[in-house]
Amino acid sequence: MFAEPKGFCFGVRRAISSLEEALDSYGRVFALGSPIHNPQEIERLKSLGLVIIDGPEELPTGEVVFIRAHGVPERVLESLRKTGAVIIDGTCPFVSKAQEKALTLAREGYLVMILGDKNHPEVQAISQSIKGPVIVVSPSEPFRFHEEKFDKVGIVAQTTQQKGTLSKLVSSVSEKAAELRVFNTICGATSARQGAIARLAGAVDGIIVIGGRNSANTAKLAEISINTGTPTLWIEDQEELERGWFQGKKTIGIAAGASTPDWLIRTIERRLASAKSAGEDGWEND
Repeated sequence: MFAEPKGFCFGVRRAISSLEEALDSYGRVFALGSPIHNPQEIERLKSLGLVIIDGPEELPTGEVVFIRAHGVPERVLESLRKTGAVIIDGTCPFVSKAQEKALTLAREGYLVMILGDKNHPEVQAISQSIKGPVIVVSPSEPFRFHEEKFDKVGIVAQTTQQKGTLSKLVSSVSEKAAELRVFNTICGATSARQGAIARLAGAVDGIIVIGGRNSANTAKLAEISINTGTPTLWIEDQEELERGWFQGKKTIGIAAGASTPDWLIRTIERRLASAKSAGEDGWEND
């Protein structure tokens, strides 16, 4: 039983399609950081000619460079333009929207608060593009603001955050801000996947979550599943399937993060079907 929707979201599918077209046309394409957070898909793309670099200074002159779905700070784009690089922009439109809203708030004199992981490339792209005061608020820590009062505060969110967490932040800040403006920049695809796994948890005996360990949206799916009390197995590929985990479970649900490719989901589905058909010990109830 699958959680629907699953796998690539619109933004990731768009980015990968653009990258594949560029690889087909140019043969070699450089990417600033990992294009998406899925190791297996990245290895496939590397086999087609993808080269991952850490910064513009590593890009050879006149080469083709791909901007990942998470986006990059505006200063990085400017640096790339000056090198004469061919730029393929794979930034997710929803990420671009979050960047634009944050910049609008900054221009209008708001202290910008970003709900998200300060180490995530999407959040870094937003925060490092802002000229003015900015605070990144972690969703995993209590919302504590020591200032007695804020003047103008504007809030945006990393696209993979949960709506409930954003609501809590807005409630906390509203008590301290003279003026508060909020843009809900959480991606609809993210919310749909989170809602789907929450519903699925009530109908199955266990859930397998497929996706990269470095994927923020996949981590959220696993967290939601675990919090329902449903036995949850988070795997990156079929090699991480555990036979014993299936014991006593009649119905298994499968969910996949927004950066998990269809081919990987199908591979795991075939492995499960094969094991069930062969009657392998420990798999009989999958």
